[in-house]
Amino acid sequence: MEQFFSQFLDFALTAVSLGMTFLYGCTGEILTEKAGHLNLGIPGIMCMGGACGCLTLKLLNQSGLPPVLLVLLTLLASFIGGMLMGIIYSFLTVTLKANQNVTGLAMTIFGAGTTKFIMSGISSATEAFQNYLYAKNYFRFPFGGNTSALNYNGIMVFLAIAIALIAAFVLNKTRAGLHLRAVGENPATADAVGINVTRYKYVATCIGSGIAALGGLFYIMGWSGTCDAYKSIEQLGWISIALVIFTLWRPQISIIGSALFGLLYLAGTRIPTLLGIQFDMSVTKLLEILPYAVTIIVLIVTSVGKKKENQPPAALGLPYFREER
Repeated sequence: MEQFFSQFLDFALTAVSLGMTFLYGCTGEILTEKAGHLNLGIPGIMCMGGACGCLTLKLLNQSGLPPVLLVLLTLLASFIGGMLMGIIYSFLTVTLKANQNVTGLAMTIFGAGTTKFIMSGISSATEAFQNYLYAKNYFRFPFGGNTSALNYNGIMVFLAIAIALIAAFVLNKTRAGLHLRAVGENPATADAVGINVTRYKYVATCIGSGIAALGGLFYIMGWSGTCDAYKSIEQLGWISIALVIFTLWRPQISIIGSALFGLLYLAGTRIPTLLGIQFDMSVTKLLEILPYAVTIIVLIVTSVGKKKENQPPAALGLPYFREER
């Protein structure tokens, strides 16, 4: 029993930490969707966030900077990389009125491809550690070097939770949040009362993209800590988008939802170990779709309930033409 409890605690801590990858992407996407934009480019943005952060660490290697400053500069580089992707997306969908779904998919393809190009150049097996992985314990502070699952719960875990709580406060308790929600619900009405719709769409999308980008950096430096981690970021980005639906567009609920999705994502590999049984490979793969299955169930339940507060922003995915208001 003691061994089971120890293994379960290790599983829970590992899953909660992994869930922070989803939390970054989910929080960023919620801000974007509250402005009325469905950004399917989040997976690519998360990839770019990881690549920009790792490239910065490579450039700062041997710089002699203190760990705190090194981490801050890396976080800033990752955030800026995400914001630049957000600016491109905003220009195409807000200014040029391009189709949001097509643009988002193009951004994901671009981000994932560019990330593979960047990371393949700085993550060779012989040089990866000295290039950027030398800093992974800095991101895992104060548990860096710990042999237990606490090792994964470093500063970026607490940062993800703090960002989600701040986002929830801004959306629900501030004038800026009220204006943003108005833009997502009815941009024509918001425009009529003097709210700058274009500005809110740009700012929300760019900040949301910057936050999502941090998820890619966290997965590489805070959770995986391997030179091949960047290859898995894109699929985690899609789960982050699914988490937005699961949490009903509420950043505060996404904190719990991200931990649950982390548990579901790792269930296929950890549950057999906990139970002491051997599953067939097909069963293991089946368990890996649990996050998506749960999202579909939640979508069905919320759709049947038809409660307005559980529905996406009314203008989500629709371009706004000011001359038509």
